Amino acid sequence: MMIVLLLVHIICVVIWVGGMAFAHFMLRPAASSLEPATRLPLWRRVFERFFPAVWILIVLLLLSGYGMVSVGFGGFSHLPLYVNIMQGLGIVMIALFAHLYFAPWQRFRRGLDSGDLAGAARQLGQIRTTVTFNLALGLVVVGVGATGRYWST
Repeated sequence: MMIVLLLVHIICVVIWVGGMAFAHFMLRPAASSLEPATRLPLWRRVFERFFPAVWILIVLLLLSGYGMVSVGFGGFSHLPLYVNIMQGLGIVMIALFAHLYFAPWQRFRRGLDSGDLAGAARQLGQIRTTVTFNLALGLVVVGVGATGRYWST
């Protein structure tokens, strides 16, 4: 069971963090030369696909992570430091994503729907800032998860 939970956890992290990396390092520079009337609807279509997937990934990450706490570590009282670090940073990432989704993303959509391209572009900047920070946190979590079990050896 631990192997299945770990596999689900790793795949979800790869998709979420990898999606942020792709958006930040590949799509953003490629789309930056487009006019706002083209670029902003493109980002909307991207986010309309990616954000619902992130919600599903979050649920699967929580279920698999806490499943591993139960199955692999015998509960919260036996967790090593690296698991607590991953858990804490993961919760921060989830909170940041929830903020991104319920605040700038909703304002971005409303701005685009009303034809306020400048306002939508400002919200896109907010989304980019949050994604950049979440990507950095995600990379730290990946590093902690990959190396943490070896810290005490």
